[in-house]
Amino acid sequence: MFTTTKKLLQLAEETNSAIAAFNCYNAETAQAAIQAGERANKGVIIAYGERYKDYMNLEAFAAFTKSLAEQASIPVALHLDHSYEISTIERAIASGFSSVMYDGSALSLEENVKTTKHVVEMAHAAGVFVEAEIGSMAKGDFSDEEEGDGKLTDPDEAISFVKETNVDFLAASIGTVHGMYKGEPKLDHQLLKTIAESIQIPLVLHGGSGTPEDQVLKAINLGIRKINVNTEVSLAAVTEIANQLNEQPQIHLSNLMTAAQDVMAEQMYQIIELYKNK
Repeated sequence: MFTTTKKLLQLAEETNSAIAAFNCYNAETAQAAIQAGERANKGVIIAYGERYKDYMNLEAFAAFTKSLAEQASIPVALHLDHSYEISTIERAIASGFSSVMYDGSALSLEENVKTTKHVVEMAHAAGVFVEAEIGSMAKGDFSDEEEGDGKLTDPDEAISFVKETNVDFLAASIGTVHGMYKGEPKLDHQLLKTIAESIQIPLVLHGGSGTPEDQVLKAINLGIRKINVNTEVSLAAVTEIANQLNEQPQIHLSNLMTAAQDVMAEQMYQIIELYKNK
């Protein structure tokens, strides 16, 4: 069933778990995410990043994903991830996305507040929820995300930001990276605890790939309700494609992509099971 991101995060709060938000940009990634969610009997978020709009048409992807969701046995939400352009957000709202993320983390706090507030007013008028970010994540290996400066979230800024913008979910920068870590991951759980105790909206963790399980579970127990995953799944698919081509250089494309989808679904299933926090 097609649902809202907010409902999924409310369910996560009730069960002290986190919802996996998988970056999806084609048929195989979206189908793998839903397949994994159905196997785990847990709702999932299909996260489409603005950076993919030249590769996969936004409106077409929304229609495809909503059709899959309506046939699914689990709740599925559609989220616009890391959007910097208001025009993309407008298209996502018009296409029926469950939620949108405006990423103003590279802007001054004043400008981030001003633009996020505008996005919130526009989205809420259409019944769409909004995620925003305070702080900025650094870029690790194998990532296709924008480069960030790695600035951790300031709790006082987070309090002020949430109050002024009326945003629905907040992505907190606590030491994760986009992509795979270049060194040893060290999440600032004390900072997360302070932020979680200061604001009353669901918290989001970007950079789920490669984060040690114990640190992920600690973050969930401290209030993280949505975790974004991209690179880890991408690497699993690319590795499988390379293996298949090595064994069968003339493999039919449909069989090649089926193999990649199956591997992604397995990887996603393991992630969803971890995020159940049982």
